[in-house]
Amino acid sequence: MTTQLGTGDPALLRTAGTGTARPGTVGVGTAGVGSAGPGTARSGTAGPAVGYDQLWAADPGAWRAAGAAWAGLTGLVERRAGELAERATALRAGWSGPAATAAGGRLTALRGELTSIAPALIEADQVLADYAARLATAKGRLAAAVALADASGLLVDRDGRVGADPARARPSERDGPAAARVTAALRGALGLAGAADRAVTARLDELTTAVGAGWPGTPSSGRPATDATAAQVRAWWAGLTPAERRWLVAHEPALVGRLDGVPVAARDQANRLLLGARRAELLAERGRLLTRVPPGPVETIRLHALDGRLAGLDALADRLTGSAGPRAYLLGLDPAGEGRVVVALGDPDQADRVLTYVPGMTAGLDDAPGELGRAARVLERCAALDPGEQSAAVLWLDYDAPDFLHEAVTAGQARDAGPALHLFQEGLRATHDGPPARQTVLGHSYGSLVVGTAARDHGLAADALVFVGSPGVGVAHAAELRLPPEQVWASSAPDDAIRLARPPGELLRPPLLDVSPLAAALGLPGRGEHELWFGRDPAAASFGGQVFPSGRHGHTGYWEPGNPALDGMARIVLGR
Repeated sequence: MTTQLGTGDPALLRTAGTGTARPGTVGVGTAGVGSAGPGTARSGTAGPAVGYDQLWAADPGAWRAAGAAWAGLTGLVERRAGELAERATALRAGWSGPAATAAGGRLTALRGELTSIAPALIEADQVLADYAARLATAKGRLAAAVALADASGLLVDRDGRVGADPARARPSERDGPAAARVTAALRGALGLAGAADRAVTARLDELTTAVGAGWPGTPSSGRPATDATAAQVRAWWAGLTPAERRWLVAHEPALVGRLDGVPVAARDQANRLLLGARRAELLAERGRLLTRVPPGPVETIRLHALDGRLAGLDALADRLTGSAGPRAYLLGLDPAGEGRVVVALGDPDQADRVLTYVPGMTAGLDDAPGELGRAARVLERCAALDPGEQSAAVLWLDYDAPDFLHEAVTAGQARDAGPALHLFQEGLRATHDGPPARQTVLGHSYGSLVVGTAARDHGLAADALVFVGSPGVGVAHAAELRLPPEQVWASSAPDDAIRLARPPGELLRPPLLDVSPLAAALGLPGRGEHELWFGRDPAAASFGGQVFPSGRHGHTGYWEPGNPALDGMARIVLGR
């Protein structure tokens, strides 16, 4: 039976007898996709190519959920380890002597064995999530190939064979070249799925072997210097054995989690292991504040801020453990002060396109979930515009964002953030697998000043810069940002109040000077040049960059559904 699949509806393929994809029907192993279910991956060599019907029925979401289930077991491990610690403490309080010492040592060893499982559980989640992402990309390319066939008046049968549509009155002489293009696109999608199938099998095999053998012993090599570059860190990490890397993740997570130049997967494992301790730090701080009864005005303000950080951390933890949407990778977390966090949606080391988003004033751990939602909306538009590309988006909030206007009117905090943003982008370049990804750095509001200052003073490993709702980026022309001006983009909503942020010296200037012929003759900037608080408006023509439109959604509405600015950001990330 031949089925025309121009609509991309899997139900049409099921009419050919394929059935519905579900956990347990799409798998990894020697037979390729469709051979086994989540949790039943088998070892073996590369098997036959993935079939057209197998890829069409494959369910990436099932694999994503299977990985999240493995990662979810880390909570159980932590609880059981905590129970062992409590029992060891109780044992020491009521028992002494050589036997008690031996029993305490055994309990400590058991607790160590138990906690050593956690990194492997997280790694299993990462492997399956990467597989799900690659399957989704392959399915996107498959759907594009089917759409091309439909537009060309061709048919694709249940085995993926391409032929002329007999329902047409007369075959076209163009059918041959069109069929060749469709066939090539189908082969590309199936090849991508097959490569993903083989890769995940090999990675799960390696992880299974490693867990069985363990990874005892500290690495013999030293640790990177505190001022090491991302490339130096990457070289150090590459020189370690897999067992040494896993040992470092388990025993020195604070070191591994903060190092730019360590692969994303390892940093995510390390930082997830620290989540419980970071939350405990916030709870301990809260307990100290509550020792004063009743709390004074200062304590009350601090308690309110602390509760906000706790709520933000809990919401972030829910996103990290959830199976909806792209997998989240925790690349940095510091609950001190207002809180700092770096989270990626999708794995930047595997993605073809990577966005780094830098938020602005008042951003902190308390509203990190909301800021992450903005990055997610750009990522969703990227997937909608080009499902055949694998993209990732990073929320980079590793700086002390201004909380009040008297802080936001100076560039000091933007300058302080520059070296860290520079090093982070260098790290993304250093750890990426395969051909370099297209890297885009986006700054909103004060975050645009952070991006502009970092690019101006240190340079950024980026292919494009994007500024939205900007008060100025610290330069007068796009060429000063060390990127080609055609890769510097900006958007400013017509009703964005940031457009009123005139430079200090202009606040007292006579309004008529803006339209004065004398001002033009003297070369003074008029309102048409639109000088802002931190320099020339990057959305002004005289800035020399590119501009994309925004609807009337105010200062925070660039990510609103239906705003052309959202599509604009996504298209820049994709390089369109």
